[in-house]
Amino acid sequence: MRDEEDEVVMIREYDPKTDRDGTDAVDRECEVGPGGGMSLHADLLGDPVARIRRSPRYLMLVAETSGPGGRIVGLIRGTVKSVATGESRPGAPAFANVGYILGLRVAPSHRRMGIALLLVRQLERWFELMGTEYAYMATDRSNEASLRLFTARCGYSKFRTPSLLVHPVHSHRLRAPRRATVVRLGARDAERLYRSRFAHVEFFPADIGAVLGNALSQGTFLAVVDGAGYEWRGVDRFLSSPPASWAVASAWDCGGVFRLEVRGASRLRRGAAAATRALDRLAKWLRVPSVPDFFRPFAGWFVYGLGGDGRDAAVAAEALFASIVNMARGAAAAVAVEVAALDPLRSRIPHWRRLSCAEDLWCMKRLGGHADGWDWARSAPGRSIFVDPREV
Repeated sequence: MRDEEDEVVMIREYDPKTDRDGTDAVDRECEVGPGGGMSLHADLLGDPVARIRRSPRYLMLVAETSGPGGRIVGLIRGTVKSVATGESRPGAPAFANVGYILGLRVAPSHRRMGIALLLVRQLERWFELMGTEYAYMATDRSNEASLRLFTARCGYSKFRTPSLLVHPVHSHRLRAPRRATVVRLGARDAERLYRSRFAHVEFFPADIGAVLGNALSQGTFLAVVDGAGYEWRGVDRFLSSPPASWAVASAWDCGGVFRLEVRGASRLRRGAAAATRALDRLAKWLRVPSVPDFFRPFAGWFVYGLGGDGRDAAVAAEALFASIVNMARGAAAAVAVEVAALDPLRSRIPHWRRLSCAEDLWCMKRLGGHADGWDWARSAPGRSIFVDPREV
């Protein structure tokens, strides 16, 4: 394509040997936050493909201007995998190949030139070559430019509105319900439990074993309510005679992929946060709601695969999340989980509203060549959703 000065922009695959500095520059220009205020900076630790390389198939594209002064002015990342559709009725496939779009960036100097649209269309062509039936993306509801691009110009529909719930990690331990007993599961038992009880949940990955076995996965945990002295006796025993109320969840160390940093905070804000941390360290029994040092590069953990059953499953979920927050002490500054809008477990998940996003927005599109029958992109939401930690 050409701009007013006849500048040509080419879309091509990312080359790790020559493109790293250029993509880093675009990411820096597009840091999240209003001009002159605080912004959230993500450091991919020198690997622009870090957020997608653990997926079964992935691709990163760049938009580059031509000529001797040519530079990278845009980028996009995508992954392809097989996931559950959440449907089991006739005509609705249990699993589908989906493409996930993330990390779309265009340098401010080259916006409103159609570059984002070119990047999305090129990535969608690759999705179709990979046999993908649907493409989806996630954005903040306030990101009007992104919503216009995907819904008005690319044909995506507003699909799901999960909540991202975040809790800081303190020096003191987060209290967990005393009624719940938490035990760690082995990777093989965890996989069998997930496949037996959650394979019908939307976006459950067909390669769940690879997720659980990844080095960044910090373990899978089961909480049982009113199960004092509960002992895990194997997945067969659990599946044949489960407790009355229970929940399961796994933890993922995002710090092995990227670090976050809040920039632009005033000295007063940084000093006040430091004071809360100092008091928390010296007097843990006061349980001060201290603010972690978000103003230096920090790691975060992500809770995935959260689900359960029984009248008090939400109590078990609270115990699991609190236990993982406590486990993250010394390793992460915050722990997050993303839950569906209708998920009954969300009511007991401890979180700070000012750090959380009450309504994230996922948009989906059915790709060409798959126009007959049931359309997942226009289906009603289920009670739960599986958020793959490899794509956080």
